[in-house]
Amino acid sequence: MSASRPGSSGGDDLRKQRILILDFGAQYTQLIARRVREHHVYCEIHPGDLDLASVRSFDPTGIILSGGPASVLDDGSPDVDPAVLELPVPILGICYGLQLLVLRLGGRVEPADDREYGRAFLHVDRDDALLGPADPATQEAPDAGNRVVWMSHGDRVLSLPDGFLPVAHSANSPFAAIRHEDRPIWGVQFHPEVVHTDGGSELLRRFVQDVCGCEPGWTTAAFIDSTIEQIREQVGDRRLVCGLSGGVDSSVAAALVHRAVGEQLTCIFVDHGLMRANEREQVEELFRQSLGVKLVSVDASDLFLRELKGVTEPEKKRRIIGRLFIEVFEAEAAKIGDVDFLVQGTLYPDVIESVSVKGASDTIKTHHNVGGLPEDMKLALVEPLRELFKDEVREVGRQLGLPEAAVGRHPFPGPGLAIRIMGEVTRERLEPLRQADAIMLEEIHRAGLYDEIWQALCVFLPVQSVGVMGDARTYENVVAVRCVSSVDAMTADFSHIPHDVLGRISNRIINEVKGINRVVYDISSKPPATIEWE
Repeated sequence: MSASRPGSSGGDDLRKQRILILDFGAQYTQLIARRVREHHVYCEIHPGDLDLASVRSFDPTGIILSGGPASVLDDGSPDVDPAVLELPVPILGICYGLQLLVLRLGGRVEPADDREYGRAFLHVDRDDALLGPADPATQEAPDAGNRVVWMSHGDRVLSLPDGFLPVAHSANSPFAAIRHEDRPIWGVQFHPEVVHTDGGSELLRRFVQDVCGCEPGWTTAAFIDSTIEQIREQVGDRRLVCGLSGGVDSSVAAALVHRAVGEQLTCIFVDHGLMRANEREQVEELFRQSLGVKLVSVDASDLFLRELKGVTEPEKKRRIIGRLFIEVFEAEAAKIGDVDFLVQGTLYPDVIESVSVKGASDTIKTHHNVGGLPEDMKLALVEPLRELFKDEVREVGRQLGLPEAAVGRHPFPGPGLAIRIMGEVTRERLEPLRQADAIMLEEIHRAGLYDEIWQALCVFLPVQSVGVMGDARTYENVVAVRCVSSVDAMTADFSHIPHDVLGRISNRIINEVKGINRVVYDISSKPPATIEWE
């Protein structure tokens, strides 16, 4: 199965009823898809300029036009094939998508005198299948809205195309929601996909289930059954290897493929010496003892640390680790014998990025996840999770019986602790960082905060500071603790950890880890900072 091109899943009953989301570059587009799937309806995201033939090949049950950062009035702004708007399927335009609908169907859009960003109040003027009953007017404030919605737009609709009716307005948007009189076409100026919009999730449910007629059949159990059948059909009686990192994605992918083909799968775990405390032992216990998966575990730490000696530049670290991982993986795979397939834990956000409409972006960092293997390995890919978002992957893992410690684990970078050490990576720096990291995680678990945090980590800084221990002055190392809250890691804010918890983390690290005499807490958001330091 593939989610990277229209029509790729057409023969699967699980995905016959599906929503096509055309992306015009909004930061919330993935959130639209997540909300649709929360209502157990399958959907895919594709570029907004997808041609008519591809849209027809996809055979959507309904179409959602996303928002976007551009103005529909600008030359070269993202556009939609006008013929797509004539297809006999329900259409919902959101923000930029609303304005594009209006413009392409004969209405007018203008720059707004007063832009709307953030919270606004919506007044529903007439009963509507998506927005529900009209809001009652009062003598004191006949136009007062009583529903909070989230706006983000600099243009507004000035006049509607023929056949459209106004449904709702806000203070600065006279046409905050519209619909066609006869055809199932809606547009909303606000963002129903964000949690700040009252009733936004219900609006999307009404569109995909009530208007489009999609049955809520996209469930974890149905996905697992369907995917197992597809894996068996794809691989037959041939053999597979999986590069296991111990992270959520590769663990769930391995467990799902093992459920499908059993002994045909061999997992390879490369310990590059940059793991957290006891990580190798935990992976071996889970996959060998608990799941009965064939596992080759390789201690290659000496090789990696030797090659990293003297290297301080982050990108060079990543390239070295990536190259060595591939070399070790290939060598171990060759020992297994005839292997035809490589299992990878590719997720849907990775697929979306490969066809993004946003254009080229700056390279913030490369090799975030070790495991990108060369094409000349001549192995066909098995990517059982490539249609799923992270939260869906976790649910699949739970359904497969993986322990919560495995499926609920925070993201951990492929290069491991190497990119959490500022400067050269040595055993002398790795060990105190590993100990500090273990203490920090233990205290966060003890405080019941682990599941509230997207990612928690410690960073070994290339500075030393003066301290006092007992009656002696010290001049030792500094560790930074970073905990962030996020939905999808695209943006993040520092987690507001209670001071007493931070105090325990600091006291324990300074008292229990030799060579560290100062702990600081990182309160940077993303953007402008990134989650990791390198």
